[in-house]
Amino acid sequence: MIYLSKKKHKELQDELFELINHGRQKLSEKLDDAKSFGDLKENAEYHQARDDQAKMEARIQEIEDILKNAKLIKKSKTNYVTLGSKVTITKNTSTKTQTYEIVSEIESDILEGKLSENAPLAKNMINKKVNDIFDYTTPKNEVISYKITKIN
Repeated sequence: MIYLSKKKHKELQDELFELINHGRQKLSEKLDDAKSFGDLKENAEYHQARDDQAKMEARIQEIEDILKNAKLIKKSKTNYVTLGSKVTITKNTSTKTQTYEIVSEIESDILEGKLSENAPLAKNMINKKVNDIFDYTTPKNEVISYKITKIN
């Protein structure tokens, strides 16, 4: 089962629509154009267009599989950190806060503050509540204590 936010589900639907309704047409035109250059054995444009077509069809199949197996994350009012929660934490030695949204592996993007539910930091947060303190061991074996200050 793949869990997706409504936003990610919509993004994937839009991407799939774009690829099927516009991407295929553009690649078809690109292939026709490349064929007009003659000998297909040594036609770099043709081979590139075929590679692009294979990548696009693979992406279409991937998105279709994701959407077929996807379950939307339902935001629930809970006091505990779960998949879909936005969690604000602080290091016990600092007042600086960090906010992460706990998402599925497919949506994770640390630059956007989207932390995979399978990430070690997220695993330590799951099922904790506001004011709970938890320890996180960094890849360098440093133990850092965090406090959960807010859950949305």
